[in-house]
Amino acid sequence: MARSALAQSVPAPAAGPGHDPDKRQQILEGAREVFLARGFDGASMGDIALAAGVSKGTLYVYFENKQKLFAALVAEQCRQTAERSFVLDAEDHDVRAALTRLGKSFVDGLMRPQHLATIRIVTAVADKLPELGRIFIDSGPRAGVARLSDWLRTKIARGDLTIADVELAAWQFLALCQGPLLAPVLLGGEPRPSHARIDEVVARAVETFIAAYGRRG
Repeated sequence: MARSALAQSVPAPAAGPGHDPDKRQQILEGAREVFLARGFDGASMGDIALAAGVSKGTLYVYFENKQKLFAALVAEQCRQTAERSFVLDAEDHDVRAALTRLGKSFVDGLMRPQHLATIRIVTAVADKLPELGRIFIDSGPRAGVARLSDWLRTKIARGDLTIADVELAAWQFLALCQGPLLAPVLLGGEPRPSHARIDEVVARAVETFIAAYGRRG
């Protein structure tokens, strides 16, 4: 399926007018401040230019409209979360310990205030701008699943795990880790769970995963 014009606009070209990486990052930082404070509908390009310390003309050189600017911000936020959370070493042969570390770092990434705020904003506009939701899914959850799936395949090759549908198993593990934790914070206004609670949920997720896919005999 062809990607939409909005999705294609997210990555910045390496060179050319309007693509200085430092200036682009300066704009994204200003945009993050405004979007987190006012939401998507409440933010204006004028507010973002002011927060970023650039002229509106400069802002429009880098991002032709608010949708594309927010799409770039979402992609960057999700990419940073995935890179920080999904640190996996193919040479790490202790599957249980590696999954435990991953589960904790994954939940920690989800619970970061900026990430929670991004989820809320994307959810609020997804009906009218579904492409923003797709960018969030592709840059965040699907990117994380791809990284975990690659690592799981190395464990399957060693005989440590037996998995028929690797991507499904990766989704299942992440769902087990976040299920009891994310929704109460994201939707119920509850405080971030304690480290002890996160450790307990992740430990049960790992046990369930190993019971389903661990080496037999």
